[in-house]
Amino acid sequence: MPTGNSNNNDNDNLPQGRSLSQLVVANPLPFRRTIRRTELRQIVPLADTTIYDMERRGEFPRRFNLTARCVVWDLTEVETWLVARRQASDTSQLKRAPSPDVRQRKRRPVKSAPVL
Repeated sequence: MPTGNSNNNDNDNLPQGRSLSQLVVANPLPFRRTIRRTELRQIVPLADTTIYDMERRGEFPRRFNLTARCVVWDLTEVETWLVARRQASDTSQLKRAPSPDVRQRKRRPVKSAPVL
């Protein structure tokens, strides 16, 4: 029966010759902050379907499942994506959508300019 004054050492279950502090220092995992969909919407002002389509095409950071019902994004990846988009926009590497031809619309036709 275990007592409060147990003499068990935490290092007993570790590989031979290793201490707990050596294992923690040997394999440090970087702290990665994750964000859920509501926080992502505040950072990236795109519709859910647009984000989904861009993820599928590989143009947006991939989400991953924490649980069966909870998906998250890596905040660092999202911020890196935003910086890359900003740089691409500044150097005119992004293709812009063409302006619509207003002469082809069926409602509210364009009035012709007066002849001088």
